[in-house]
Amino acid sequence: MKKFLKFFKQLIVSIASVFFLSTLIVVLLYRIVPVKIVPIMVYRLKMPKHDWEPIKNINPNVYYCALASEDPNFLKHHGFDFEAIKKAYDESKKYKRKLRGGSGISQQCAKNLFLLPVRSWVRKIFETYFTVMIETFWNKKRIMEVYLNIIEMGDGIYGIEAAAQSYYRKPASKLSLNEAAMIVSCFPNPRKFTPQKHPYWITSKQSMVMTFAGWMPRLNWDK
Repeated sequence: MKKFLKFFKQLIVSIASVFFLSTLIVVLLYRIVPVKIVPIMVYRLKMPKHDWEPIKNINPNVYYCALASEDPNFLKHHGFDFEAIKKAYDESKKYKRKLRGGSGISQQCAKNLFLLPVRSWVRKIFETYFTVMIETFWNKKRIMEVYLNIIEMGDGIYGIEAAAQSYYRKPASKLSLNEAAMIVSCFPNPRKFTPQKHPYWITSKQSMVMTFAGWMPRLNWDK
């Protein structure tokens, strides 16, 4: 029995070590290499529209709107906005609904980059792990760059460049504040809501995003 327990312990340590080293290599690789495909693209079984654009080619309107809508404290926290998470948890209990919201940009980036869109506590554990990894080995500029290039922004549409071309027939570098805010406002369900097809409350959210985006501190990614 002791030999079995020793073998089992060594096996677990070996598996954990291999997992950590392999994921570390991938995380370090994605620190500099453009991301061309993510698990959700394969999961959807549909030819994706996806064009990688470096952050220097993305209009600042886009990331100011993303900050305003998804994670105002992105530059202040280390991957987890615990105040926002608590607020989302309290609202889920108050209104007796599934826990939604609270995930910041780093968490969303990690989830979309490494995991499938299947809700479970196991996935949440891995999401937390990968969030810590990218926050440790990437800077905020890289997290934002990858995030804006891989998240789902429509049915088969991934990343802000593909979204800009699909919805407004222009590159992401030319998006206006109004257009950027509309794309971001559809994030709750981008396969259902689009800049061309959405309920009235998306337009209301767009107005709020535009307002808050104007209040976001101006970013200097080189610092």
